[in-house]
Amino acid sequence: MINLAMDKLNPVVVKLNPAMDEQTQPSDEQLVLACRRGEAAAWGVLVNRYQRLIYTIPRRTGLDEDQAAEVFQYTFAKLLENLDRIERPERIRAWMVTTARRETLRLMRQQSTEQSFSSLEAVPDDAPLPDEALERLEEQHLIRIALAAMDERSRRLLTLLFYRPDPPPYAEIAAALDMPEGSLGPTRARCLQKLRRLLEDSGF
Repeated sequence: MINLAMDKLNPVVVKLNPAMDEQTQPSDEQLVLACRRGEAAAWGVLVNRYQRLIYTIPRRTGLDEDQAAEVFQYTFAKLLENLDRIERPERIRAWMVTTARRETLRLMRQQSTEQSFSSLEAVPDDAPLPDEALERLEEQHLIRIALAAMDERSRRLLTLLFYRPDPPPYAEIAAALDMPEGSLGPTRARCLQKLRRLLEDSGF
């Protein structure tokens, strides 16, 4: 088991070990198995991969930052505690979402925030969170993972085209990427095909 101080479980960006960077993109199952072997770098990648998703679950249900940090800490502490007992490492994302959801519900009950709790009250504890915001968060998470697996030029092109509320003109994008403006259309199509394949592989 990993010897990891609990004060390292903070909702901040964890820098990846060079041997396990974004381009490597190990699967969730590989990361869990590496964590079981005591590889601290794998734990850093796992936290980095899911910290935003887990931290945002309580925030989207109305809890404040301190409570969200508490849910974050609890979820990863329980993960660390149960690493050797998780039967399906490939479904670690679902396991963490369920754990974060249950802790969120507990905090909401504790503070008797009826307005926030009403959206989740009727859902059985063992059921997935049906909140549409959470579904969007998970979709966004899968897209970020897929983008991270692409080459830098493709990632920059898609980011400029789709990740800004006001996408710049093609001429500006072409200048930023140092490529002919006329090639943006075909390159865009190829990049979207790559992204689609990566998303399909991840179960999107």
